[in-house]
Amino acid sequence: MDIKGILESLKKNEMSLDEAEKILRMDYIERVNGHTVFDHGRKMRKDIPEVVYALAKTPKMVADVAKRIPKGKFLLISRASKEHYDAVVSAVTENEVTYHEDASMISVGKPDGNEKRGLIGILTAGSSDIRVAEEAKLMAESMGCKCVTSYDIGVAGVHRVLEPMKDMLNDNVDVIIVVAGMEGALPSLVASLSSVPVIGVPASTGYGYGGNGEAALMSMLQTCSPGLAVVNIDNGIGAGSMAAIISKRRHR
Repeated sequence: MDIKGILESLKKNEMSLDEAEKILRMDYIERVNGHTVFDHGRKMRKDIPEVVYALAKTPKMVADVAKRIPKGKFLLISRASKEHYDAVVSAVTENEVTYHEDASMISVGKPDGNEKRGLIGILTAGSSDIRVAEEAKLMAESMGCKCVTSYDIGVAGVHRVLEPMKDMLNDNVDVIIVVAGMEGALPSLVASLSSVPVIGVPASTGYGYGGNGEAALMSMLQTCSPGLAVVNIDNGIGAGSMAAIISKRRHR
């Protein structure tokens, strides 16, 4: 629940003054077992859910954070393994826990609100880029946006991109996320054909020199196609949150 919702509930006597104060006081950071500083107020302050990066954390560390989430609140855990998921399920009893295998993410609880505002298109150059795209999709959806996707339409068969792009623009998407590894050419192409903002995400797929996403990142940064912004390598979280901010702002 955001600040406006809390005040409306208080005004309608659906919530006591003490309950409202308790919720608003949660806008603070909490230190968890000496290893994590958790931001309880990010959703209320920025309309972006708190995200825990699990890759370099043990399952116990992730579970320690997840069990601090009050009932009804929402948390995303990125780059999570099945071992992380098992530990979170064992630690969390009051909230629903879901493992999103395609995105390597865990969600704890459910996002606030049922109404979806805004529409985001997501494309990938190859099927190897789908995990990053699904991370962006889950992030954007958790912020209240709808997403439409089309995968494996890279420049190796450039004719494949025309139909899904046409469909997305006809559907009036507010922004398009494009994930690409190798030489990272697809975002520049999409930006050259699109009338909406494009967010490029370099993916760490490719061979040899530059194959960890560096070549794709440099290619996107050097684009000569206006209207393309770029996030860091494999940063689906950053792309999804920025796309949702753009999309939701347009519909206010």
